[in-house]
Amino acid sequence: MTLKIHIDESAAPYEQVRAQIAEQARSGALPVGYRLPTVRGLAESLGLAANTVAKAYRALEGDGVIETRGRNGTFVAAAGPAAEREAAGAAQAYAERVLRLGLTEDQASAAVRDALRAVYER
Repeated sequence: MTLKIHIDESAAPYEQVRAQIAEQARSGALPVGYRLPTVRGLAESLGLAANTVAKAYRALEGDGVIETRGRNGTFVAAAGPAAEREAAGAAQAYAERVLRLGLTEDQASAAVRDALRAVYER
C-alpha cells in the first residue's frame, strides 16, 4: 500500500488518507481481505497524528470500504450489495430532499452530475 500526503493541498490529511485507501480498494490495488497497517503504524509511516489516521479509518469503515475485526486487525471489505444498498438509500434521501426544495428533475440531475464530476475528477 502506497499513500502520499500533501500538506499544502486543500484536502485535509485524513481525507487524503481516506480517499487514497478507498481508491486503491476500488481499483483492486488493495484486494479484498488485505490487512491494513495499524492506526499507529500508518500514522508513524506517514508522519501524521494517530487521531488523523483513526478518523480516516472510521470514515472508511462507515463507507463499508474496510472492516475492523477486533484484535485481528483492519481489512479491506468486500464491495457489493451493502455499498449498493447504501448508495440507493442515499439517492432516495436526495430525491426526496430536492423535491421538497422545489427543484425540477433536470435541476436535481444536473446537481448530481456536477457533484460526481467534482469528486471523481480529482
